[in-house]
Amino acid sequence: MMKGTVKSQSVRHGFEAPHDSKEEVLVESLRKMVSLDGVVLQKHNDYYTLLRFLRMKDFDLLKAKDAFLNYLKWRREYDVDAICKEFKFEEYRELKICYPHGYHGVDRCGRPVYIERTGSVDLNALLQITTIERFLKYHVSEQEKTLSWRFPSCSIAAKRHIASSTTILDVKGVGMSNFTKPARNLFMELQKIDSNYYPGTLHQVFVVNAGSGFRALWKVLRAFLDARTLAKIQVLGRNYTSKLLEVIDPSNLPTFLGGNCTCSESGGCHFSDKGPWNDPDIMRLLQEMIDAEERKHNGESSSATTNENIHTDMNNIYIKDVFDVSPAENTDSEGVTVIDKPLLLKLQALEAALKDAKKQIQMLETSIEGTKTVLTGLNQHMEELLGKNN
Repeated sequence: MMKGTVKSQSVRHGFEAPHDSKEEVLVESLRKMVSLDGVVLQKHNDYYTLLRFLRMKDFDLLKAKDAFLNYLKWRREYDVDAICKEFKFEEYRELKICYPHGYHGVDRCGRPVYIERTGSVDLNALLQITTIERFLKYHVSEQEKTLSWRFPSCSIAAKRHIASSTTILDVKGVGMSNFTKPARNLFMELQKIDSNYYPGTLHQVFVVNAGSGFRALWKVLRAFLDARTLAKIQVLGRNYTSKLLEVIDPSNLPTFLGGNCTCSESGGCHFSDKGPWNDPDIMRLLQEMIDAEERKHNGESSSATTNENIHTDMNNIYIKDVFDVSPAENTDSEGVTVIDKPLLLKLQALEAALKDAKKQIQMLETSIEGTKTVLTGLNQHMEELLGKNN
């Protein structure tokens, strides 16, 4: 497993977009409500995590608080942090053969693309290779990796906040006969984890090669999905290629789905896990940010920012489409200008952090002025009451 998967909650969602003022107030309200319940949030309290649970409950603060506390309870009981740090899934390659799935590139907006060939799943072989318990731990570890690495990496590459994925499910040959008791139990467990503990991470789903058998099964499956998830799903037949190509470039779409990628060097697209999260420069930058955040959480401090370390609060960083920062340039032996890409990314992140810090200071000043006004009003009210009593 990649180093630092759970080391920094603040890096977890990558670069932030400017916050909606109303949502920002609700997020802060949720944070305060959780603290009033006696829960000390040292992590998992970043803006986007709380916002996901608010959206999950249509911004009902009480319901969002209960869902969020249930999420924290599940993380403790399931020992999610230990899974990310210690769990080794040695049967990974064997599983990919009987359960073809994996992340593969990004869509045209920069979101990671998850592809699963559901019609090719051999559940009996899967249960001989691994156990349900280990498979669920593997699923959780992949969800955590997506939050910690895939989304932040895609955010850097796309220069915009990325916090959801596009999914393609190839259900060729799937029908009611596939929905056996073991399959049903596994589906229910996965659905419970994803809907209760990773809400809001799904942007859209394309179900392709849906025949009459699957459409009959779909009527049953719909009952297990909430309305928000159902609204994101498109069920398509055999003529789906043009729809997928509207959303995903052919270079990021495997040939079996109408694209031109084979990932032959990796043994097939399901084994490649290709995407910005495997870009060496982006990986290096994220690791430096994670290490810096870990030092911060461990009580270490530094007054200097160097080319080797970035000391910024990733909760408060967002990337604009255009930057005023100029990267360092060098000239190679042939006279070609070479831009220091890692340094550019760091400078961009630092500039955005400084601008956002100014914004937060302004918001704090406004909040202080508002508090002063309220206190003045209370003081006048108390004086009036005392005057009446005298």
